Amino acid sequence: MLSHVLLPVSHAVTYPAMQQRLNRLLGERADKGSDKAAIDAQIWELFGEDWAVMFTDLAGFSRHVAEFGICHFLQVIYESFRVYIPVIEQHGGTLLKVEGDSMMVLFRKPLAAARCAVAMQKASRDYNKKRPEAEKLLLSVGLGWGKVLKFGDQDVYGQEVNVACKLGEDLGTHWSVYCSDAFHEAVKEEPDVKFEPLSTVPAGSTAAWKLVY
Repeated sequence: MLSHVLLPVSHAVTYPAMQQRLNRLLGERADKGSDKAAIDAQIWELFGEDWAVMFTDLAGFSRHVAEFGICHFLQVIYESFRVYIPVIEQHGGTLLKVEGDSMMVLFRKPLAAARCAVAMQKASRDYNKKRPEAEKLLLSVGLGWGKVLKFGDQDVYGQEVNVACKLGEDLGTHWSVYCSDAFHEAVKEEPDVKFEPLSTVPAGSTAAWKLVY
């Protein structure tokens, strides 16, 4: 009887095996005369998945760091996690990466990502009601949807990842929820989400949209 035998978590095959496979394919792709199109197709076959990608940023945060110092920076980062992570989990999101005051979050369904973004903004407003100006959470969110290359729970790459990042970090302003054209196409028929077109479109997207809430 083997029913009582469990595979230790530390022995599970996850990212290292996937990374090794990817590295071999990339090595083959770099060889002179390689069939890059065929190798690219194999990489997408192995690692390509459909995900909604969310990038968040605390708008105006760099100025606050310069003005109030690193301890203030750490406090606001801590509070943002405390406020936003429960909202993300309630909407089925997976926090994949944190860089400074920014988060990258994945959702299986774009509508869940849209609803989560609105809920996060509402959570910001509730949190800010009794906070001094320097401690308020001023969130911007960028959303993308489509085929990406996902390697375990370590990282994700793709055009929609780049677009979501630009919408959330570069173009985003206080309270904004911006999305790519692909994301808009995926959810535009849903009755509880409304959009307005943006005049500025990041590279990699044919249009950009503002989610109105």
